[in-house]
Amino acid sequence: MTPAQLSRTVLRTVRRVADDGVLGELSPGALEALTGPRERITVGRPPRPGCGDYATNAALRLAAVTGRPARSVAEVLRERLVREEGIAGVAVAGPGFLNITVAGAARADLVRALAAGDGESPVAERTDPARDVRNWAAATGEEPGPRHLEQREANPLFLVQYAHARARALLRGARGLGFGPEAGADGYAYDTPGEQALLGGLAEYERIAGLDDSGRLARHLEAVADALLGIHGSVLPAGERKPLAAHRARLALAQAAGTVLAGGLSRLGVTAPAHL
Repeated sequence: MTPAQLSRTVLRTVRRVADDGVLGELSPGALEALTGPRERITVGRPPRPGCGDYATNAALRLAAVTGRPARSVAEVLRERLVREEGIAGVAVAGPGFLNITVAGAARADLVRALAAGDGESPVAERTDPARDVRNWAAATGEEPGPRHLEQREANPLFLVQYAHARARALLRGARGLGFGPEAGADGYAYDTPGEQALLGGLAEYERIAGLDDSGRLARHLEAVADALLGIHGSVLPAGERKPLAAHRARLALAQAAGTVLAGGLSRLGVTAPAHL
């Protein structure tokens, strides 16, 4: 389940609640303001880890136009949302935010969709350092300098390129061991903190890439790269161990991260290297 799909589910639920009259009469104009093309209801990452996969302000917005207490509105929406396919749980937080946890199968669907990604994003055997530094600096509003050429993780440009190269290396390594990526293999739910952090960053990519803010996109790619490097040591089996379903599932997550990083780097005019 992508953020866009969940957003449509939330908006559909808000419309149904309004149509049912559970919260009193709501004018068509007020409903359109909430759920129309310029809707004020948002779905995004929760502010803190461990608070579900997504958070929405739907109850707060609906409360503002109905005059009802936000937490009571949130409970109405929670009862409806938790019945939706792909949603495993919904919790009310704070003044009326809804924290939504998606089912493991929905996470696997997201990994699968992201791994397919943008097949046209070029993957290069070699980098173009001068061009890469120039375009990265332009994207982030920095002056190009020697630090952008330093091959260490403190250099954001290197970090993102290195993470992409590691994703490609993991796929090559898996092929050598005789297995490939399989999103959600045997019901794998991607529920470790590191996997959830990476999946959350990947889920936000499409929205951030559409903001036409190159600096924010570059920072987001940094976060994705950091999250990928945080789990990459668990993707391939250690020593003589045989690959398990978890390895196939994590490999698909790493493949999705590589696809997102390649797409983001391409948008910034920066090389996505296969080796580094």
